[in-house]
This record gives sequence, C-alpha cells and structure tokens, in this order.
Amino acid sequence: MSQVRKHSTPNIQRPKSNGTALRSARKLDVRGWMLNAGCSIIALLFLCTFHASAASNPNQFNAGVEAYQAGNFAEAAQAFREAAARGTAAGTLQNLGNAEWQLGRAGDAILAWEQALWVNPFDQKARNNLRFARAALQLDSPELKWYEAAATWLPANWWAWIAGGSLWLVVGMITLPGILRWRKATWQQAIAALGLGVFLVSIPAHFGTLTRTRLGFVLEKNTPLRLTPTAEGEAVTRLAAGEPARWLRTRGNFLFIRTSRNAGWIGRNEFGLICAK
Repeated sequence: MSQVRKHSTPNIQRPKSNGTALRSARKLDVRGWMLNAGCSIIALLFLCTFHASAASNPNQFNAGVEAYQAGNFAEAAQAFREAAARGTAAGTLQNLGNAEWQLGRAGDAILAWEQALWVNPFDQKARNNLRFARAALQLDSPELKWYEAAATWLPANWWAWIAGGSLWLVVGMITLPGILRWRKATWQQAIAALGLGVFLVSIPAHFGTLTRTRLGFVLEKNTPLRLTPTAEGEAVTRLAAGEPARWLRTRGNFLFIRTSRNAGWIGRNEFGLICAK
C-alpha cells in the first residue's frame, strides 16, 4: 500500500507589516514638510532683505554727502532725511544728525543720533556725538527702566527674532523626537533648556523695546509745556531742545508727555519719537 505523502507548508516569506511602512512614510512626509517650510522661510527672509535694500536710494545718500562736504548743510539734511525715509540705516541717520547740528538744530540732531543707536546700538560715532551734545547743552540722558536698558544692548528688531527663534527651538526639541520616533537623548533636553533660558531672558528686553518706542525728544528750544492741549494753554515751564521725555497719550495735535521734572502738553510737531511710526 502506497503511503500518502503529506504536503508540508511551503516556507513563504511574509511581507513586512504595514505599520513599519506607514512609519517610514510618515517620517519622510514630516521631513519633507520641514524642508519645504525651512526653504520658504529662508526665501521670505531673502525677499524682505532684498526689498529693504531696494527701498533705499543710494543717489540721495551720495547727494547728501556731497552737499555736506560742500558746506550746504540744509541741502545735505534734506537729502539724508529723504534717504532715511526710504530705507532706515544707522549711517544715514548719523549723517543727518551731523547736518542738523551744523544748522543749529540741536533737537533734530539729538533725535537723529538716538534713532541711529535704535537701529545700531554699536554705532560709536553716534554715541560720542550724543555725549558731546548733551555735555555742551547740559542735557540729561533718557531715564530708562532696567528692562529698557537691557533692550539697548542689541538692535531693536533683534529681540523679537531671538524670542521667536528660541521659543520654536524649545517646541521643536520637545515635539519632534516624538513625531520622528527619535530616541530621547540628553543633548535634546540640553538644547531645549538652553532655548527656554534664552527665551525667558529675551522677554524683558523685548518688552523694554516696546516701551522705549514712547521715548522722544523736544525739537525746538524754549518749547512751552502747557497745562491744557490748546495753543492758548498756560505754560508750566519751557523745555530745551533735545530734552528727553516720555509720550503718554494724544489729544488732537497735542501730546501729553512726562519729563524728569514735569508733565504737560506739547505740540505734535514739537516732539520727535525715537521710533517713528
């Protein structure tokens, strides 16, 4: 009798589970999204930088330099003012202050040099000019809170970038390892802690930048500080050109400001803010 042969089950190689494939696809999708987002941000920053460069007019700046060297300070001030309006730069504001000082407009000169330091706090020429002008006119520097003083360490717009960048760094180090199925490592926690520290330090300076936008300077000498926001208002005192003050509120064409000694109303065209809006 013939024996019945048993058919053994063939050794079939099973395909990998769909979970592994889905995880791999998910990693690729997330990495691709991050790459596209990064490229978009870089392109946006490049376009913004290009736009800011294109907005400035080098012809006006050169015309201002030529007029200043020729001793035509009024024409130089006008050219530098127009160049600064098109594209703010510390060098343009520094030259504008020099031209205004030569014209005897100390308030406009101090305002321009302060605006130059707002853009670039490392501008030593503007800082030296302010020190000389205040010593000559016996003026005080603006009174700053501690967080406002910290805000002067770096250019005004840097603090917003630092706060935003450090916050996204913390969020990325916390969430990306889980999304990309990375193994948790000590260096990730260290980077997250560093980012959090930078973010917490930058917040007071960023707030100080916002409050410093209310600082300004008197433009004309013997400017009356009035009790009421009217041209007929009684003058509390008279302010010197270049005297610092803090803008508190507005009513019509008058600003309510506070100096180191008094508070009152001043004409809008008699006061210049450090950060023109």
